[in-house]
Amino acid sequence: MQRGLFRAAGRIPASVLGLASRVTQVNSAGERLAPEMALVALVTSKVPGMAMTGPPPVAARKNMDASAASLAETFPPFAVEEDLAFDGPGGRLEATRYRAEPGAAQGLIVYFHGGGFALGSRRSHDSAVRRLAVESGVDVLSIEYRLAPEDPFPAAIDDALAAWRYAVEQAPTWGIDPTNIVVAGDSAGGAMAAVVAQLTRGEAVVPKLQLLIYPVTDMAAETESRREFNEGYFLTGADMDYYTERYVTDPAQLADPRVSPLRADDLTGLPPAYVVVAGFDPLRDEGIAYAEAMRAAGVSVTLERAGSMIHGFVNMTLISPDAREYMARMGAAVTDSLS
Repeated sequence: MQRGLFRAAGRIPASVLGLASRVTQVNSAGERLAPEMALVALVTSKVPGMAMTGPPPVAARKNMDASAASLAETFPPFAVEEDLAFDGPGGRLEATRYRAEPGAAQGLIVYFHGGGFALGSRRSHDSAVRRLAVESGVDVLSIEYRLAPEDPFPAAIDDALAAWRYAVEQAPTWGIDPTNIVVAGDSAGGAMAAVVAQLTRGEAVVPKLQLLIYPVTDMAAETESRREFNEGYFLTGADMDYYTERYVTDPAQLADPRVSPLRADDLTGLPPAYVVVAGFDPLRDEGIAYAEAMRAAGVSVTLERAGSMIHGFVNMTLISPDAREYMARMGAAVTDSLS
């Protein structure tokens, strides 16, 4: 039923969306919420199973996978869709490599899914990474990492670093230059991508680009956007408290740059960054702050303000022309970074 609703929403003519956008909410920055994002926010708050938190983590993960499936696009068959496994610090880790078109790939994106370090999977982000593979023309390696509370901090970061090293080692076997690897992720995954970029600084192979999509950058933040969008826009303050309580076992860890990359003492020497923030997202301001802090440290940064979007929009391309456009821009940024 949810998928039918969202598929119907995806067929609403642009002219109708344009009319509807005249009456949706406007945030304090003067940005107007896209009507399809308003629909998702409404459904999330009203339909059982669509909210991201509430039940125990195992049930919440199933709900997230099911909700993501209801919003997933349908793509033609991919040239490569390969399930892989490799050794991680806590045991076997799994990943899926995607290549949209036949032939050699110019590069690779190592992608970490969102979900507050407690939810999310390759399944929940299958549509998003396929869209990114199509728009960028490069391979995407989608990583399955350990989740809290079963495996709290620093398990996810340790797995992310292991995944990066695996990708660098394996890239030549896929016909890819290991110096042409981008690190990317959304939300919690964006934080992981940022931390990988920090931890690999100075190594022989570093990310060509950081693609940070509405990243968590300061888990102890008290920002204006967290207050403005505390509830009613898909990701809520209660959700973030739920995630933090399960991921961090000691409040002192909130200041650790591997938890809050914005709190790192030194941001010089990082790879170029493409930072995407959504206009109606509690995480908006800390994403902007991280972009500004990197720029002040001499890092080349592009800040993309997706003003009409809510948190999680990369999973909503089925219904949102704006989301598809922003994904196209991300793909282009990856392609440009590898040229």
